[in-house]
Amino acid sequence: MRNLLLIAVFLFSGVALAQEVKPTFEKQGDEIKGTYFHDNGEIRQQGFYKDGKLHGEWKSYDTTGKKIAMGQYEYGVKIGKWFFWKGEELSEVNYTNNTIASVTTWSNKSDVVVNYDDN
Repeated sequence: MRNLLLIAVFLFSGVALAQEVKPTFEKQGDEIKGTYFHDNGEIRQQGFYKDGKLHGEWKSYDTTGKKIAMGQYEYGVKIGKWFFWKGEELSEVNYTNNTIASVTTWSNKSDVVVNYDDN
């Protein structure tokens, strides 16, 4: 029982001492640039806010710093083409009125294009 209590104390103290990486915000003109981080300090997401809403280009990264997503917001609404990278695949997602209109996926392993169109 004593060993179990000792292990619990060590686990709790390790969690309590773990440093949380807080997001940063900096004013750039009439927009605010927000940067969010993974626990290891690498950038997780970066983009802009305008009038308190997601606005402009946003990018997402994995824990190693590799870009995994990129797209545009217009006052909190996803617009236009968004790109998502996963392994050997690139997916292009087209948004209309914050809704997926179509998805096209490419693979580096073949010349085949997979197209999903909701229309």
